[in-house]
Amino acid sequence: MAAAAAGPAGPEPMPSYAQLVQRSWGTMLAAARGCADCGWGLARRGLAENAHLAPPELLLLALGALGWTALRSAATARLFRPLAKRCHLQPQDAAKMPESVWKFLFYLGSWSYSAYLLFGTNYRFFQDPPSVFYDWSPGMAVPRDIAAMYLLQGSFYGHSIYATLYMDAWRKDSVVMIVHHVVTLLLLVSSYAFRYHNVGVLVLFLHDVSDVQFEFTKLNIYFKSRGGRFHRLHALLALAGCLSFSASWFWFRLYWFPLKVLYATCHCSLRARPDIPFYFFFNALLLVLTLMNLYWFLYIVAFAAKVLTGQLRELQDLREYEPADRSPKPSKAE
Repeated sequence: MAAAAAGPAGPEPMPSYAQLVQRSWGTMLAAARGCADCGWGLARRGLAENAHLAPPELLLLALGALGWTALRSAATARLFRPLAKRCHLQPQDAAKMPESVWKFLFYLGSWSYSAYLLFGTNYRFFQDPPSVFYDWSPGMAVPRDIAAMYLLQGSFYGHSIYATLYMDAWRKDSVVMIVHHVVTLLLLVSSYAFRYHNVGVLVLFLHDVSDVQFEFTKLNIYFKSRGGRFHRLHALLALAGCLSFSASWFWFRLYWFPLKVLYATCHCSLRARPDIPFYFFFNALLLVLTLMNLYWFLYIVAFAAKVLTGQLRELQDLREYEPADRSPKPSKAE
């Protein structure tokens, strides 16, 4: 199993927000001023010399997306809907429960696997984020364990674009969700092609944990009122999940993500490889991802304010429209 080589001075301490902004901004300005031949010509040369993505790999990605869609349709019809009926969920909750079960199972598995890669193997990307670039070279071999993660995640986000449009309930942030899926898929495909897969492992680990807690919370919200009874255990689990989700969103996506990932990609990458290709392209996508994380965090803050001020007496999905707009879309397969 491949592992990143240790840096010359050992792991670098994680910076503060001020150091992140100061150093990254200075590095970006220096890179922009020193790029005398930046333009389409350089971009074309960079693609030809550094991008390595074979047509069979793209075909496998597309087949994987179709497979996820078919699997979700079958699981919804044969497992999730019968389970909702057996548990006597309320009609509006029974309609949304299959989506949450599906996402909860996927994100739990994907986050567990990324956690295994970072803490159960020789990869040290979490403890020393700049090490993601120490052994980088164009066309380097992608370790099989990381390649498997990329195939599963890339195909799932390809499926998720279709699912948001045609299978999921339409919500007030669904447009932003589609943009998120497109940006994530573009990051996955391009980072694999340019062999920035080490960064991808860290990004996925820091993002999937919030999705696990979010879907867990929603499921307990759906299950707390069923069969004409109020189930206090599910209400308490929903409250605990909401608190945990809010804390993890800030800690993983707005603290660790910028101070570990953005610091490594914006500042440390050019120290390790001054000629690293598509520096501005990848950092622009990661900054867009950061802005979307901040956008959704504002929803979380607004939701918490409503709970604290008594405007909201019980937990609900903070992404929902009003009840009249909550009906999920049936998939074409269904």
